[in-house]
Amino acid sequence: MNNIIEERNPVIQLLLSIVTCGIWSIVWLYKILEDTSALVPEEDLNPGLSLVLTIVTCGLYGIYLNYKIAKMLAFAGEERNIRISDNAILYIILSVFGFGIVNYIIMQSDLNKFA
Repeated sequence: MNNIIEERNPVIQLLLSIVTCGIWSIVWLYKILEDTSALVPEEDLNPGLSLVLTIVTCGLYGIYLNYKIAKMLAFAGEERNIRISDNAILYIILSVFGFGIVNYIIMQSDLNKFA
């Protein structure tokens, strides 16, 4: 594989998010966006702008972003013959009900398959 993706332990990322009262989850989301953008460069995904839009819209853009990441990961997996489920609907449901951090765990697990 191409080593453009850094493998991260989702449990450690979750614990860091809890210990820092959610601040680390913002950094974690940025890293997820960077890795996803590197996997699918055809999609014009700007990690910094996406993060700012998520914060400015109080998370509404984040729901769309979770959907987009799910589609991008499924596409990248299909291109590389790596089995990645299309979790777009699951991500939307979890985000709407306030469990967005679970999305990050699933995304990171999927990204680790590319590392």
